Amino acid sequence: MTARDDHGGDDSDSVAANVSPGRQDVIATGIRSSCVIVGSGPAGLMLGLMLARAGVDVTVIEKHGDFLRDFRGDTIHPSTLQVMHELGLADELLKLPHTEARSLHAEIGGKDITIADFSWLPTKNRFIAFMPQWDFLNFLAREAQRYPNFRLMMQTEVTELLINNGNVAGVRANSPEGAITIRSSLVIGADGRNSITRSLAGLDVESFGIPSEVLWMKFSHLATDPPYTMGHAGPRQGFVMIDRGDYWQCGYIVRKGTYADIKDGGIEAFRAAVAAVSPLPADRVEELRSFDDVHLLSIRIDRLKRWWRPGLLCIGDAAHAMSPIGGVGVNLAIQDAVAAANILARPLADGSLTDRHLAAVESRRTFPTKATQKIQLMMRSGKRKREASEATRSGPPGFIKGIARWPILAHLSGRLIGLGFRPEHVRFKSRH
Repeated sequence: MTARDDHGGDDSDSVAANVSPGRQDVIATGIRSSCVIVGSGPAGLMLGLMLARAGVDVTVIEKHGDFLRDFRGDTIHPSTLQVMHELGLADELLKLPHTEARSLHAEIGGKDITIADFSWLPTKNRFIAFMPQWDFLNFLAREAQRYPNFRLMMQTEVTELLINNGNVAGVRANSPEGAITIRSSLVIGADGRNSITRSLAGLDVESFGIPSEVLWMKFSHLATDPPYTMGHAGPRQGFVMIDRGDYWQCGYIVRKGTYADIKDGGIEAFRAAVAAVSPLPADRVEELRSFDDVHLLSIRIDRLKRWWRPGLLCIGDAAHAMSPIGGVGVNLAIQDAVAAANILARPLADGSLTDRHLAAVESRRTFPTKATQKIQLMMRSGKRKREASEATRSGPPGFIKGIARWPILAHLSGRLIGLGFRPEHVRFKSRH
């Protein structure tokens, strides 16, 4: 897979296949679109929706055939709900099945501590909505497809970037109907932390060591269970539990590279370790039949040294991978998308796009990215120091101690988790 210099070929416009029911569009060998977005995750679809709403011809391509993925970031934070409200879509979105967390809790040493309170946020919806991400993505896709200038092409995987006089001028991709060329004024890489777009573009990545991983698993949800929508437990071993309605999604945090040793110890030992930190009844861990029921997620923090090159911009995890701490990665990616739409919609629509517009998106979103990653790195550093000291192993993390002592800090924590640094707002009205 390489970038490729392209000076010719069929420049004729064409219509792309669309996944919405009843559409009978036909893919030709060449497509022209003002903007092509690689990746139909939250950032890609939010940007596609907002650009289409602004009158930009936009094509979103996705290598998978659907949005069904286990253990994706399923939190919709108040900042994202506010964006949906400003788009006039929040009420419809919240008709979908979801659970609401108006605060987040930690269970430490048998005590319940509120670590984040969203009740003071200056937003319409002061809670985190837990909703399967595939439902959220289907909702965004459905709303975007109301605009005739929006295309969503599934099972379409980028293989090359088109390069013209040093500028990215589109992509080549494989689709179910065969190879396809999409020429565009701008390519947006929104294809996640393992982004092929940023790899093909040759953008440099700066990585920050995070020596831990999350083992995700599911447990049944019973009426007698703790009333958490999201909780953390264990002074030495992190345990995250998220209420999915009829089941708990739980994450067991381990030191990086130790999963093989855990598996060698056998499923019975692993069940005992999980039961020791889980606030659920001990017999619930029997639902783990084998390690086939456990899914490994590596925690990684990195960011691009520069998010763009002429004709191409990366956003979301493609520009900056986040730790799952606080579930902020998805919402930070959506904030990137809103900022990109605000800055890029007009120049894309009138053909005046320049490098300074791409640089402006990076400039706008650099501070929130660095500030969020700095906090995450500080939290990880603090955890390592605690683990290195036998004297403090039995106590809760310092920031939780502080919140327990001064509950007002839970509101500050709620603002950082719920809104983040520099929340974005919709700056233009629909042209349709």
